[in-house]
Amino acid sequence: MIYDDVTDFAGILPPMRPLIGLDLGTVTIGLAVSDTFLGIATPLETIKRKKFGVDAEKLLEVMKARDIGGLVLGLPRNMDGSEGPRCQSTRAFARNLEKLWAGPITYWDERLSTVAAERALLEADTSRKRRAEVIDHVAAGYILQGLLDRLGVLRREGN
Repeated sequence: MIYDDVTDFAGILPPMRPLIGLDLGTVTIGLAVSDTFLGIATPLETIKRKKFGVDAEKLLEVMKARDIGGLVLGLPRNMDGSEGPRCQSTRAFARNLEKLWAGPITYWDERLSTVAAERALLEADTSRKRRAEVIDHVAAGYILQGLLDRLGVLRREGN
Protein backbone atom coordinates (compact mmCIF):
# COMPACT_ATOMS: atom_id res chain seq x y z
CA MET A 1 0.00 0.00 0.00
CA ILE A 2 1.21 3.53 -0.77
CA TYR A 3 1.28 6.06 2.07
CA ASP A 4 1.67 9.75 1.28
CA ASP A 5 1.86 10.52 5.00
CA VAL A 6 5.07 9.32 6.68
CA THR A 7 3.28 9.00 10.05
CA ASP A 8 0.85 6.49 8.53
CA PHE A 9 3.77 4.66 6.90
CA ALA A 10 5.59 4.52 10.25
CA GLY A 11 2.54 3.02 11.94
CA ILE A 12 2.36 0.07 9.57
CA LEU A 13 6.05 -0.93 9.44
CA PRO A 14 6.85 -4.44 10.63
CA PRO A 15 9.33 -4.58 13.53
CA MET A 16 13.03 -5.37 13.06
CA ARG A 17 13.00 -5.32 9.26
CA PRO A 18 15.11 -2.97 7.17
CA LEU A 19 13.82 -0.38 4.73
CA ILE A 20 15.02 0.25 1.21
CA GLY A 21 15.35 3.68 -0.36
CA LEU A 22 15.32 4.40 -4.08
CA ASP A 23 16.66 7.30 -6.10
CA LEU A 24 14.68 6.74 -9.28
CA GLY A 25 16.36 8.22 -12.33
CA THR A 26 15.62 7.85 -16.01
CA VAL A 27 18.82 5.85 -16.63
CA THR A 28 19.51 4.26 -13.23
CA ILE A 29 17.92 3.41 -9.89
CA GLY A 30 20.06 4.02 -6.82
CA LEU A 31 19.41 1.69 -3.88
CA ALA A 32 20.19 2.11 -0.19
CA VAL A 33 19.17 -0.05 2.77
CA SER A 34 18.74 0.58 6.47
CA ASP A 35 19.69 -1.50 9.45
CA THR A 36 16.91 -3.37 11.27
CA PHE A 37 16.78 -0.67 13.99
CA LEU A 38 15.95 1.93 11.30
CA GLY A 39 18.81 4.19 12.34
CA ILE A 40 21.41 4.14 9.56
CA ALA A 41 21.07 4.16 5.77
CA THR A 42 23.81 2.51 3.71
CA PRO A 43 24.19 2.99 -0.04
CA LEU A 44 23.90 -0.41 -1.71
CA GLU A 45 24.02 -0.45 -5.50
CA THR A 46 22.85 1.15 -8.72
CA ILE A 47 20.58 -0.69 -11.14
CA LYS A 48 20.85 0.24 -14.82
CA ARG A 49 17.28 0.89 -15.97
CA LYS A 50 15.83 -1.22 -18.76
CA LYS A 51 12.04 -1.50 -18.69
CA PHE A 52 9.74 -1.62 -15.69
CA GLY A 53 9.36 -5.43 -15.60
CA VAL A 54 13.11 -6.05 -15.64
CA ASP A 55 13.80 -3.24 -13.16
CA ALA A 56 11.07 -4.48 -10.79
CA GLU A 57 12.33 -8.07 -10.98
CA LYS A 58 15.84 -7.00 -9.95
CA LEU A 59 14.50 -4.73 -7.22
CA LEU A 60 12.19 -7.41 -5.81
CA GLU A 61 15.09 -9.88 -5.82
CA VAL A 62 17.17 -7.49 -3.67
CA MET A 63 14.19 -6.79 -1.41
CA LYS A 64 13.49 -10.48 -0.86
CA ALA A 65 17.13 -11.30 -0.14
CA ARG A 66 17.27 -8.52 2.48
CA ASP A 67 13.79 -9.17 3.97
CA ILE A 68 12.76 -5.56 3.36
CA GLY A 69 9.87 -4.26 5.46
CA GLY A 70 9.15 -1.00 3.62
CA LEU A 71 10.18 1.08 0.65
CA VAL A 72 10.78 4.81 0.27
CA LEU A 73 11.00 6.50 -3.11
CA GLY A 74 12.68 9.85 -3.51
CA LEU A 75 10.07 12.27 -4.82
CA PRO A 76 11.78 14.77 -7.14
CA ARG A 77 9.73 17.89 -6.41
CA ASN A 78 10.55 21.19 -8.07
CA MET A 79 12.39 23.71 -5.89
CA ASP A 80 9.09 25.56 -5.28
CA GLY A 81 7.56 22.32 -3.92
CA SER A 82 5.35 21.66 -6.93
CA GLU A 83 5.27 18.31 -8.71
CA GLY A 84 6.25 17.99 -12.35
CA PRO A 85 6.59 15.11 -14.82
CA ARG A 86 9.38 13.39 -12.83
CA CYS A 87 7.12 13.19 -9.76
CA GLN A 88 4.33 11.75 -11.91
CA SER A 89 6.76 9.14 -13.23
CA THR A 90 7.87 8.25 -9.68
CA ARG A 91 4.27 7.90 -8.50
CA ALA A 92 3.49 5.69 -11.52
CA PHE A 93 6.50 3.49 -10.66
CA ALA A 94 5.17 3.14 -7.09
CA ARG A 95 1.67 2.24 -8.31
CA ASN A 96 3.08 -0.41 -10.65
CA LEU A 97 5.37 -1.82 -7.95
CA GLU A 98 2.46 -1.91 -5.49
CA LYS A 99 0.84 -4.53 -7.75
CA LEU A 100 3.92 -6.79 -7.35
CA TRP A 101 4.84 -6.21 -3.69
CA ALA A 102 2.47 -6.10 -0.71
CA GLY A 103 4.70 -4.05 1.62
CA PRO A 104 4.27 -0.39 2.55
CA ILE A 105 5.60 2.29 0.18
CA THR A 106 6.08 5.98 0.87
CA TYR A 107 7.81 9.02 -0.61
CA TRP A 108 10.48 11.37 0.68
CA ASP A 109 11.23 14.80 -0.75
CA GLU A 110 14.53 14.34 -2.53
CA ARG A 111 15.28 17.95 -3.41
CA LEU A 112 19.02 18.49 -3.18
CA SER A 113 19.81 14.84 -2.28
CA THR A 114 21.99 14.47 -5.38
CA VAL A 115 23.68 17.78 -4.60
CA ALA A 116 24.42 16.59 -1.05
CA ALA A 117 25.70 13.25 -2.35
CA GLU A 118 27.93 15.00 -4.90
CA ARG A 119 29.32 17.31 -2.22
CA ALA A 120 30.10 14.38 0.10
CA LEU A 121 31.85 12.50 -2.70
CA LEU A 122 33.88 15.59 -3.64
CA GLU A 123 34.88 16.08 0.01
CA ALA A 124 36.01 12.44 0.05
CA ASP A 125 38.19 13.25 -3.00
CA THR A 126 36.36 10.69 -5.12
CA SER A 127 37.41 10.64 -8.78
CA ARG A 128 34.98 11.88 -11.42
CA LYS A 129 34.64 8.35 -12.84
CA ARG A 130 33.93 6.84 -9.43
CA ARG A 131 31.43 9.61 -8.57
CA ALA A 132 29.49 8.80 -11.74
CA GLU A 133 29.38 5.13 -10.70
CA VAL A 134 28.13 5.69 -7.15
CA ILE A 135 26.22 8.99 -7.13
CA ASP A 136 22.77 7.40 -7.50
CA HIS A 137 23.01 4.96 -4.62
CA VAL A 138 24.71 7.57 -2.43
CA ALA A 139 21.75 9.88 -3.21
CA ALA A 140 19.42 6.99 -2.30
CA GLY A 141 21.25 6.83 1.02
CA TYR A 142 20.52 10.52 1.65
CA ILE A 143 16.85 9.98 0.78
CA LEU A 144 16.54 6.97 3.08
CA GLN A 145 18.48 8.65 5.90
CA GLY A 146 16.10 11.61 5.75
CA LEU A 147 13.15 9.28 6.22
CA LEU A 148 14.92 7.34 8.99
CA ASP A 149 15.64 10.58 10.84
CA ARG A 150 11.95 11.52 10.60
CA LEU A 151 10.93 8.07 11.87
CA GLY A 152 13.28 8.60 14.82
CA VAL A 153 11.55 11.88 15.67
CA LEU A 154 8.14 10.19 15.44
CA ARG A 155 9.32 7.41 17.79
CA ARG A 156 10.61 9.94 20.33
CA GLU A 157 7.34 11.86 20.15
CA GLY A 158 5.42 8.63 20.73
CA ASN A 159 3.63 8.55 17.37
